[in-house]
Amino acid sequence: MCNMDFSRFPLDSQTCSLELESWWYNRLYINFTLRRHIFFFLLQTYFPATLMVMLSWVSFWIDRRAVPARVSLGITTVLTMSTIITGVNASMPRVSYIKAVDIYLWVSFVFVFLSVLEYAAVNYLTTVQERKERKLRERFPCTCGISHSKTMMLDGNYSESDANSLAGYTRNQMVPEEEKQEKMVVHLAMSNESNSSRKRGLRGHVGLRIIQNTHAIDKYSRLIFPGTYIFFNLIYWSVFS
Repeated sequence: MCNMDFSRFPLDSQTCSLELESWWYNRLYINFTLRRHIFFFLLQTYFPATLMVMLSWVSFWIDRRAVPARVSLGITTVLTMSTIITGVNASMPRVSYIKAVDIYLWVSFVFVFLSVLEYAAVNYLTTVQERKERKLRERFPCTCGISHSKTMMLDGNYSESDANSLAGYTRNQMVPEEEKQEKMVVHLAMSNESNSSRKRGLRGHVGLRIIQNTHAIDKYSRLIFPGTYIFFNLIYWSVFS
């Protein structure tokens, strides 16, 4: 019989003792040190788990409006990590403490699960943004298709002109030839253009922060998730190897 401690499994080493005793009470102690070949576990456990975590990061580069793609990718990685954890635990003796492989697999599972929650946050903020923009459009309807626009001359008089006329400085055909140098028609496009710009600016100001936050989540996740996972691997392998 040999009592083994699997708290560092599969990066553990086990020491088993053998005691021999003769008729004359002479005793011989032999210690066997058992070490595992880590390559098998790297290939069957660690490498697939790392690939699943890296695969979950692909969703950060997918458009946030592609809901089926990002949701399917997140669910697939979560289910695959659950399968890996179940398979490893099925081949292990039932112990009441946490093993080293459990730490690695469950931390990897947390990273995969957080990537799903990350998209949930992005999708929620996008929905809030669209809802606010819809309310603003209903409150401030756009009046872009106006058939007439006011025209102001340089002398301060206003006249009605067709909205299809060219904007800018044009000569008024009704003005005599000698007065063409004095009176230039300036199409100010006063058909609520300034008001529309103001309303668009208001909508942009309200929705800008949400848009930036929505993009910032994916943008920063591309750096935070890989950096944190690499930092975890450095600590893990330095402690248990």
